[in-house]
Formats: sequence, structure tokens, C-alpha cells
Amino acid sequence: MPETLRTGLRRRHMTMLAIGGAVGAGLFVGSGAVIRTAGPAAVLSYAAAGLLVLCVLRALGEMVVARPVAGSLAEYARMALGPWAGFTIGWLYWYLYVVLVGAEAVAGAAILGEWIPLPQWTLAAALLVVMTAVNLVSVRSFGEFEFWFASIKVAAILVFLVLGVLYAAGAWPDASGGLGNLTGHGGFLPNGPASVFAAIVAVMFAFGGTEIPTIAAAESREPGRAVARATGNVLYRVALFYVLSILLVVTILPWNDARVLTSPFVSALDRIGVPAAGTLMQAVILTAVLSVLNSAIYVSSRMLYVLTRNGDAPAALVRLNRRGVPVRAILLGTVAAWGSVVASYVSPDAVFKFLMNSIGVILAFVYLSVAFSQLRLRARLEREDPGSLTYRMWAHPYLTWLVVAALVAVLVSMAFMAEQRSQLLASTVSLAVAAAAYPLRRRYGKTPPVSQVTAPAHRPDTPFAGNV
Repeated sequence: MPETLRTGLRRRHMTMLAIGGAVGAGLFVGSGAVIRTAGPAAVLSYAAAGLLVLCVLRALGEMVVARPVAGSLAEYARMALGPWAGFTIGWLYWYLYVVLVGAEAVAGAAILGEWIPLPQWTLAAALLVVMTAVNLVSVRSFGEFEFWFASIKVAAILVFLVLGVLYAAGAWPDASGGLGNLTGHGGFLPNGPASVFAAIVAVMFAFGGTEIPTIAAAESREPGRAVARATGNVLYRVALFYVLSILLVVTILPWNDARVLTSPFVSALDRIGVPAAGTLMQAVILTAVLSVLNSAIYVSSRMLYVLTRNGDAPAALVRLNRRGVPVRAILLGTVAAWGSVVASYVSPDAVFKFLMNSIGVILAFVYLSVAFSQLRLRARLEREDPGSLTYRMWAHPYLTWLVVAALVAVLVSMAFMAEQRSQLLASTVSLAVAAAAYPLRRRYGKTPPVSQVTAPAHRPDTPFAGNV
């Protein structure tokens, strides 16, 4: 049996992982609520949130290139802030993606239910079985499926962008063209400047998943180079896929049109005159959901694998099969999802909303840990191994501190938003529970806490050896 994860992900897999992580079902469906909040100025909300996440990824990328390790988010917190931080962030991140597995299985079943006359819980179970099997085969299998899922999403968005530009320019049959909808229904800021910031709170979490390439770097043949390329290209992906597509939606349709709230992209395509727009977009949304489901199973298993290697989880879960796949970690990561399937049988309408609320703003806590870890590790690397800093955070340390301030501002603002307060409270409780469990691990764990991962100096293109 192999002792380490295998490097089965190729350059094209890493590229599409980055793109797939940046483009989820939240763009196709959730953007309607953002547009309703900020009006045409939702474009500014997406741009600002995208810039914030880009800075977080840059900070994370600096650490990954200098010290590529499996489960990077938790491991850098462990290196920089201590074993309690690695334990807390690792379990919190695992919980985030375990819940996401269940939520996406239920969401995919809801879409399939419009085409297949079977109970929702049956469809959710079928999706869960299929995507679990994909991850159990090999990391290469996971990468191939994600490559094609992401390719479909990218193709759909590119087609939408082309059609939208033609329509807005008046070059499409029966298109009036013009930019009147951007200012003709209460102005570009119909709900005031504060609405732009309020929308940022929701938009920031739509970018969740962009950090997946840094998790997968441990199983890439060129970890440093692949991560540098993936994080460096996030900016144009955000600009092209999110900002430009949202700009076209609010150009084609009035922002206060009721159809924008329900399904902005389908409604825009209907206005353009694309035949069967609803069916085609539903298929794309299903692909996006399956992509997130596939990635969530992968990420949860790798994070649990790392927790196990450090003694923060039962040692039996670290075992790999002949193909280098942590089978037990994958199966345990689907337990909560099977609970979601059962719950969807009991109350199918309430499950998805409950699951998504339960993970709330955990990602903001994770992003804060990335920023603080980068500050500490950068200082250590500059003293001990400056040659490893081949991919650097911009304007260090000022920009990192600005990111911290922005994230804190987002969390504080949520406390004053009635619709966001419950998510903030639930996520804070989750953080407190994970942190409170560390003293128990320290006292009763069979192995002492690991304070720092041993990671030798290397060049950015050095293959990952699997040491954690």
C-alpha cells in the first residue's frame, strides 16, 4: 500500500479546478438576489468581493509555492499559529465541505426531479453514490470529471457573453441595444451606496472553492507552478465570468424585473430569444452542482486525511488503497450527506436552506487564518529560507493587513443585518465548538500535537513528496 498521496493531477486538471472553483451554481442562480439588493451596482459588489478573494488567494499561493503540503489551509495555520489553529481550521474546513456535499446532492436532486419522476431523496442518493464512486477510483478520475464539468460551465458562460454583447450592441435580430437599463430604473445605485456593501457580504461567499487548487497542489506533478498559474489567473476569470456576465444581465433586463430574482441567466436568454433557454441553462446549473459535489467530496477527504496524519483524527482514516486514495476519509465525508438524503425524504423543502445556513460564514474565518498565517510565515521564511519566496504576496505586509480589516468589517456588518445575523451566529458557534475540542484532543489524543510540518526547501516546480 502507498504511504503518501499520489501526484495524479495534470496541468489541465489544475487549471480547470481553479476555473470550476470560481464558477459555481451561485453565479447562475444566486446572483439574482445580489442584483435585487444592489441593482446594476451589483457589478461593483462582484468586483470588490473578487478583488478581496484574489488577495487571499495570493497570500495562500505564496505559502503553497514556498511550502507545498497536503491540506494547505490547516497546515499553514499549524505552522504559523500553532497546533490548536491547525486543528481548529482543519476541522472547521472539513465541516464546511461535508455539509456542502449534502447540500449539493439535495440541490442536484431538485433539478433532476423536474425531468425524472422519482422522489427527491432517491435522486439525491443516486448522485451521491455516483460522485463518491468517482472519487474512490483515483485522484486522476476526480480530476478528469472536474475538467469536463468545468469545461461545460466555461463554454456556457462564453456563449452567454457572446450573445449578450451582440444583443447589448444591437447586433442581434430584434435587439434594441443600448445601456438604458443601467440607469433607467432608479439609477445605477437605486438602493444607495450602502447596498453595494451589503451585497458584498453575500457575493464574497460565492467565490468559495477558488482555494481548491491549493488543496489539490499536493497531488499535482508541478505543485508550485500549477498553484502560481491558478491563483494568478483568478483576476481575469472573475472579471470575465462574474463581472462581465452580471453587467450583461442588468444591461439586457431591468434590475427590478421579477424574473431576475428567480433565474437571471435564463431570463436574459429568453429576452435575447434563445430557444429552450430554460432547459439548456438548467442542464448547465446541474453540471455546476455536480462539479461542486465532486470537489466537496475530494476536499473533505483530503482535509480529513491531513488531520489524521497529524493525530487530530483517528489513525485508521489515514489508510490509502493501492491507487493512493484515502478511501475511509472519503466515505466518512459522505456521512453527513446521507443524513441530508434522509432529511430530504422527511422535509424536502427545508433541507437545502437549513444546510446552507449552517455553514454560514465559515469561509471568512478560514480566509482570516490564511491572512494571519501568511504574515507569520513570510517573516519566518525571510529569515530562514528567502530563496523559497519565488511567488510573493503583493505590497507585503500592508495589503495582507488590509485584507484582515476588510474581512473583519464584513463580519461586523453581518451582525447588523437581520438576514445575515443567524448565519454569523451559527458559524461562530461552529468555530467555538471546534476550538473547544482541541483541549480534549491534547489530553486524550494518542499522539502529541504537531506544532510545525517539516517541509524542505524546494523549487516551485519540484514534485510534492507527500510529507505532512
